[in-house]
Amino acid sequence: MKKIRAAIVGYGNIGQYALQALQAAEDFEIAGVVRRNASDVPASLAGIPVVASLKDLKDVDVAILATPTRKVEQYALEALALGINTVDSFDIHTKVPALRATLGEAARKAGKVSIISAGWDPGSDSMVRAILQAAAPKGITYTNFGPGMSMGHSVACKAIEGVKDALSMTIPMGTGVHRRMVYVELLPGADFAKVAAAIKADPYFVNDETYVSEVTSVDALKDMGHGVNLVRKGVSGKTHDQLFEFNMHINNPALTGQILVAVARAATRQAPGCYTMIELAPVDMLPGDRDEWVAKLV
Repeated sequence: MKKIRAAIVGYGNIGQYALQALQAAEDFEIAGVVRRNASDVPASLAGIPVVASLKDLKDVDVAILATPTRKVEQYALEALALGINTVDSFDIHTKVPALRATLGEAARKAGKVSIISAGWDPGSDSMVRAILQAAAPKGITYTNFGPGMSMGHSVACKAIEGVKDALSMTIPMGTGVHRRMVYVELLPGADFAKVAAAIKADPYFVNDETYVSEVTSVDALKDMGHGVNLVRKGVSGKTHDQLFEFNMHINNPALTGQILVAVARAATRQAPGCYTMIELAPVDMLPGDRDEWVAKLV
């Protein structure tokens, strides 16, 4: 069996867990890791090529983009232009359709595949929502996150001028309503009032009740745990009062890294274009023979 050669672009929390998932997957081999500072090679990357650009790696089948969401489009376009499939965990829900259109055009032009928003939400939770929608076409679905650390929201805060480190906690209030508790560690001379105003105006936070607090150490507060409670109440055919519930409590970056690797596998099995996870056959995310999985899981 020819193994899938995967490169990881970015080596933060998600990149590190994606590496672990690749190491545990028998149908993958690691082509290398792309870092801004390629000369900084931690012990966990010993024996793995570490480079500053995808151009410096050979025979890459798929690039796992473990980058901040707002850098995904840039890195995906660069990889597709090199003839490399891409997967990412882009997590700004409202901007997914536009990214799908942009990367779809680039992927078809390159004859390659880009799978976007392949985390757990958007991502695997999106697939659950799709199944519940099919089971009860008429009704309401509530997605309640947390309590837990949101990586996308935390990264967005850290990008704001004056912020040394940040932690954004998602607190579920019920019926899909959330409170954002943001803790920031500031650089010397930073104006807390300006930082707090910038965070609340950011698209990640503008639609939620958000509280920003200054702390002396963000690291002392961090816990990677997160979770989701999905509830749908609706109608199957003409039968009312159908109730479905899905619960999950997870290590946030570990699950994201695992999903990215599963979807990287699926990327090698699609026609050229850009896809979200609800457009994929779940069996394409599993290693090995399709017939065997049908016999085992159906």
